[in-house]
Amino acid sequence: MIKTAIVILNWNGESYLKKFLPGVLKYSLGPDVEVFVADNGSTDQSVEVLKSEFPKVKLILFEKNHGFTEGYNLALKEIKAQYYLLLNSDIEVTKGWISPLIETLEKDEKRAVVMPKIKDYNKSNHFEYAGAAGGFIDKFGYPFCRGRILNAIEEDHGQYDQELEVFWATGACMCIKAEIFHLAGGFDSYMFAHMEEIDLSWRLKNMGYKIMFTPKSTVYHVGGGTLPNEHPQKLYYNFRNNLILLYKNLPKNKLLPTLLTRLFLDGLAALKYILSLKFAFVWSVLRAHYRFYTVVGKYRQVRRQYVDLISDYPDNIYRRSILKQFYIKRVNKYSDLAPDN
Repeated sequence: MIKTAIVILNWNGESYLKKFLPGVLKYSLGPDVEVFVADNGSTDQSVEVLKSEFPKVKLILFEKNHGFTEGYNLALKEIKAQYYLLLNSDIEVTKGWISPLIETLEKDEKRAVVMPKIKDYNKSNHFEYAGAAGGFIDKFGYPFCRGRILNAIEEDHGQYDQELEVFWATGACMCIKAEIFHLAGGFDSYMFAHMEEIDLSWRLKNMGYKIMFTPKSTVYHVGGGTLPNEHPQKLYYNFRNNLILLYKNLPKNKLLPTLLTRLFLDGLAALKYILSLKFAFVWSVLRAHYRFYTVVGKYRQVRRQYVDLISDYPDNIYRRSILKQFYIKRVNKYSDLAPDN
């Protein structure tokens, strides 16, 4: 068993592999670290490029695209390691980026996951949307970050350079103890992509584990490599999967009130898209809700499997509305948010 397995899930990412994999190998390979690429049935030249240009990379090949969730679940079943370091193909790593992640996890047996600082590859003095300096969630299930509230992204001045426990770690770059990943059941395969890292983080918190952020490690993320942020299919996954993670993880006394509120808020979002003439986005919201209602029966069984763990809100849920803070209070920086007590 190796200590750390860096695992990159690839689907038609030939250009990203050529651009960023050399840096991953340069700053990562060592006696305790191996690099794996799990290819999700790419139809470009990804596999040929990996075989010819990157012989040190270990390949796991799938015949079809299993999505982010099942792709990682299947790949990690084949890898024996103490730590899994999940890394998007569109990330530039930096010298010494691995050690702080491992050291943060080794401080406490209850620390299950850690993420580095995520900065924008194309705007390197700013945080990046998918994680920034640690992920959080509000009482209605809307995710935000230290350094990013909704679409308002902050410049990094070192204002969040403190190691701390967060609510969720980004799937773009997360280091997780392998034993705990499998103990928790891995990612929810039905989600396919988007919100799955928040679901896993919440499940782990319900199990008594901690999700950490360390500023001592920094990576640079391009973002939107598979689906752009403004894409109807991405919107569909985000709305559908957000409802699923709420249903799976909320305590019983919060479940119905939260879902009813979300029904209203999602309706407002659909109305906004109508007024903006973005009818494909309206259809994404409607389709997401329809699909959620069709799988409630399945997830009712999931809740029953670990209902004893869902006793109350875990720590780090923001007990106010991030939408109210952003749109009404005009707060666009994490440091300016009203206290949640």
